[in-house]
Formats: sequence, structure tokens, C-alpha cells
Amino acid sequence: MQDMLVVGAGYVGLSAAVAVKQAAPHLDVAVVEAAPEHVWQKDMRASAIIAAATKMLEVFGIWEEIQPEAQPITKMIVTDSRTADPVRPVFLTFDGEVEDGRPFAHMIPNAVLVRALRGVCDRLGIEIRHGLSATGLKTEENRISVTLSDASTLQSRLLVACDGVRSKLRDLAGIKTVSWDYGQSGIVVTVEHERPHNGCAEEHFLPSGPFAILPLTNNRSSLVWTERAHDADRLVAGDDLIFEEELERRFGHKLGALKVIGERRAFPLGLTLARAFVAPRFALAGDAAHGIHPISGQGLNLGFKDVAALAETIVEADRLGLDIGSINILERYQTWRRFDTFRMGVTTDVLNRLFSNDMMPLRIARDVGLGIVDRLPGLKSFFIGQAAGTAARNNPRLLAGETI
Repeated sequence: MQDMLVVGAGYVGLSAAVAVKQAAPHLDVAVVEAAPEHVWQKDMRASAIIAAATKMLEVFGIWEEIQPEAQPITKMIVTDSRTADPVRPVFLTFDGEVEDGRPFAHMIPNAVLVRALRGVCDRLGIEIRHGLSATGLKTEENRISVTLSDASTLQSRLLVACDGVRSKLRDLAGIKTVSWDYGQSGIVVTVEHERPHNGCAEEHFLPSGPFAILPLTNNRSSLVWTERAHDADRLVAGDDLIFEEELERRFGHKLGALKVIGERRAFPLGLTLARAFVAPRFALAGDAAHGIHPISGQGLNLGFKDVAALAETIVEADRLGLDIGSINILERYQTWRRFDTFRMGVTTDVLNRLFSNDMMPLRIARDVGLGIVDRLPGLKSFFIGQAAGTAARNNPRLLAGETI
């Protein structure tokens, strides 16, 4: 019987396993993943990792391995316009540093992050079993049993579900959600461009949704392009020339000629918040607990905050000789994380509704608001500190760069 079983071998699941095993080597930690073993190597996407999360990666001992392929975000600009507007006035700018030499975020290829986390799992002796999904769940007084797709059963003192926004384990545990669909999809694609971006990220608020340009290494950028769902499907499935023309209308020509690299994919966007994060011997983390709009780039980072809080809760309970799967222990984690998650979910929902429209009174109000923020350095510093995760009062130790 394991001490902790993690279901889901993405960055959140692997980070949860590493955080606990590194701080408490005597605990038996294992990971189960539904996808085949090498699927992660084909993920061409990249993610924005905030400053606080890079401190956790430093504690894991893998930041030096990741950093050469990580692109610092040194500046961010925000515009609000229509697609056809010849000029996009900049209403808000942020400088990228929250501490000397530490930008508020880096863009990191997903495959690079997963590779580094899998490497530290190997070094810590964490077993990862692939090609197995959960089909059943049974909770007993001192254990939880998970039935897998090969008809085998694993038992653990604690089960951590990191199996995504459509979590099967969340359903098996009987945890309900609050959710709705935005009628939007996020098109994710990588482009090469002639001129350097100089580490500048851009968020263009357009009537159909935000168009984010996020810098990558070697004159490349990752795009998160929000469109109404039917338009996104048409663009992704359509002719390459039409796709590139529509992309250029939104991207502009400031970085020269563009070239799409790899495949383009569209993901439906919605809000999903679990009504509870825990049950006896069971905890949710990452997208299994919360799926939010990408307008703030905080989805993955919320998952890292979950990991840091859950690991600290588990390890401290273990050091006191307490049962790490006890509902009383797990409720401490839920209390720690649920309000922050709810606040971020509401914030992204309001921002998306506020900016994804072309109503003139709202356009005037939001542009005035952006302009006011841009003229108040103290308020801008507060917002960038919140976005970077360094200004939170109750940050877990890992997010402050400290060992548990």
C-alpha cells in the first residue's frame, strides 16, 4: 500500500509527487497516468510560469536544467481595439521584474518542464505507471482503493487527483462542480518571426476575446488566440493561407514576416470550480479542482500553488505523526486554497465578460480604467506582485523558495 498515490502525470501531478517525496523521503509515493509513456514529448505548447513557481522549481533542483530553454518576460503591454483598427493604442504597460534579476514570469515549453520533473521523479525513486486510467474508487477507514483499467487495484493512504478539468476521479468521489461554457475556444499555435520580441508579452483585447502574444526563445512566440467557438473550429480546420491571413490581422507586422510552426489546435473555454477540494483520503489539485479562462495566464500557476500548499500540509502532518489522509488534515489544505481559487475564477470570468465585447460604454469604461492603472506606479507594482505570486501573505514555503 502506498502512502500517496497521484493520478495524472502532467506538471501538477508530477510536482505534487516530487514535493512530498523530496521533503519526506520515507513516504512511498507513486504516480499513475492514462496516456502512453512518450505522449508528453509531442506537446509543442508552452506555459507562463510565474516567479513564485520558479522558486519552487529551484527547490526541486531542476531550474538550472530548465532555464536555458525558458524565455523571461521582461515587459507586458495591454491594448484594447477592434481587429480592423489601423492603430492599437497601448493603455497599460508592466515592467517584468518583481525582484532584482527575477522577471515576474518565464515562458517554458511544456515538454521541457515535464522532462525535468520526470527526471527528478526518477532520482527520488517515484514510480510512474502509464496507460492506466481509474475506473472505480472505494474509500475505507484507513485506505482508499483505486480500480484501474487493467482490472488491477491500488491502495493508498491518500489519493491525489490531478487528472484534468474533466476529472473522472472527481466524479467517482462524488464531488460536484460549478461550471459554464463561454462559447469560446482558445487557439494555441507557435509562430516564428523575423525580428526579436525582446521578451515583450502582449495582450490585445479584441471583441471576440483576448489575443495573447507570449515570447519564446529564438525569435518565436506562443499565441493564445480566443475566438467564438464556431469561428475557432473553422479557422483551425480551414485553409493554411486563410489562417495565416487572419493571424496576421491580429498579430500585426511589427515583428516582420510570420511563419506558423507545428499544428494549430483549439480548446473549448469555460469555468469549472469544484464545490469541494477534498473528501476522506482524497484531494483534488490543478485543473481537476479548477479550470479557468486563460485571460490571466494563471491556470497552471494555480495548480502549482495547490501543490505547494498540499505538500506542506501533508508533510507537516506526517512529521507530527498524524494520518495524512485524514479529512481533518485535508481540510486545512482546502481552507488554504479554496478562497484564492474562487477569487481567481471570478476575476477571470469578469475580465473575459468585460473585454470580450464591443459595447461602446463598456469600452470607454475599461479603457479609462486601464489608463488610470497605468498612471499609478504603486497600483501597477501591486498587480504585478499579485500576478507573479510573490506578494501573497500566506504563500506556502515552496513558493517562497524555502524547503518544507
